[in-house]
Amino acid sequence: MSEELEATGTAVKAALVGTSSEETGGGTPGGKGGECLNCGVVVTSSFCPNCGQPLHVHRSIGAFWHDILHGVLHFEGKFWRTLPLLVWKPGDLTRRYVHGERVKFISPIALFLFSVFMMFAVFSFLGDPFSGDDIVVTNDEGSAEVLTQAGRLDEEIKAKTAQLSQAKAEDRAKLEQEILDLKKGRNMMSNLTGEDTPYPDVSLSDGAAEIGNITADNLDQFETGIEDIKEGKALAEGSSVSTGSSATDKWLRNAFEEIKANPDLLMYKLKANGYKFAWLLIPISLPLVWLTLIGRRGFHFYDHAVFATYSLSFMSLLFITCALLAAVGVPETIWLSLIIFYPLFHMYRQLRHAYGLTRIETVFRLIALLVFTVISLSLFFAILLALGVLG
Repeated sequence: MSEELEATGTAVKAALVGTSSEETGGGTPGGKGGECLNCGVVVTSSFCPNCGQPLHVHRSIGAFWHDILHGVLHFEGKFWRTLPLLVWKPGDLTRRYVHGERVKFISPIALFLFSVFMMFAVFSFLGDPFSGDDIVVTNDEGSAEVLTQAGRLDEEIKAKTAQLSQAKAEDRAKLEQEILDLKKGRNMMSNLTGEDTPYPDVSLSDGAAEIGNITADNLDQFETGIEDIKEGKALAEGSSVSTGSSATDKWLRNAFEEIKANPDLLMYKLKANGYKFAWLLIPISLPLVWLTLIGRRGFHFYDHAVFATYSLSFMSLLFITCALLAAVGVPETIWLSLIIFYPLFHMYRQLRHAYGLTRIETVFRLIALLVFTVISLSLFFAILLALGVLG
């Protein structure tokens, strides 16, 4: 279909050339000879041999719309040649582009920028398509389990305390230590439930407190730090939770207070910076892809850059597709399976065919690539978080 539309665009151009009355070209009426208006080179045909610009340019509104149509059709032709390979044969696409077949495909960076733009447009329009009435993330079950365990500890403490008065002298010390350990565990569990410390007279350093190289002083410092965090005194003057620099502590405390006061602003900054600095994923990924292929000769950083950029572009387009599927009500099992499993299949195929690996070698290098992917994403999100806090 793209060829027919492109032919239509060519016909429109021919009509515009024939009817336009605002010719500003510098050649003869026959279109053979003149000076290029772009670079000044003498032209003996319809197009400049130096820069490729047509000898005759037009300033009609029809020519303007033709330029739009021409650009869309050319992108469409490349897009439909690139997309099937990107989805099903990413390794072939990567290898063919690296080895010189570039005019017929969309360049990796152009496709990456397009995918980032589409992600921004889709999520700006849809909001958060993955959240809905049937997709609820909750920790009620985990909280209930913690409360259940806390109740069991309380009952066990009461039972053993009742046994203490009837215990023999040789068993009394052991029973007291067991009760003390249970109370320590119950105090630590109160940090998860958010309640007040049930046994404030019991410290982690009481009794037989040393565990390996951890001394009683270490336990006291740890317990004090937990209390500072619960009471909101972390990084304050005199707190045991400190970076060692009062200026850094003050800056971090102010930043956390701003985040706590307006968490929506931080989320907005993270999203905005995510789109703005998405290109950072390419330089972050590049050395990690190189490490994945270490030992394979005949490949250059350019090859790895093409590999990484096409891979990032596909993952972005896959995420957009799954978001659209979720938005129109496609069952969660379908789009969630795509997000979880297809990236692994895609990375395997791209690795194997782009670098000519055997199946076994591809599996081992894929494991390394997955580890490096987690590292690169962690670095990227750490940068976004730092920018959000600093901003």
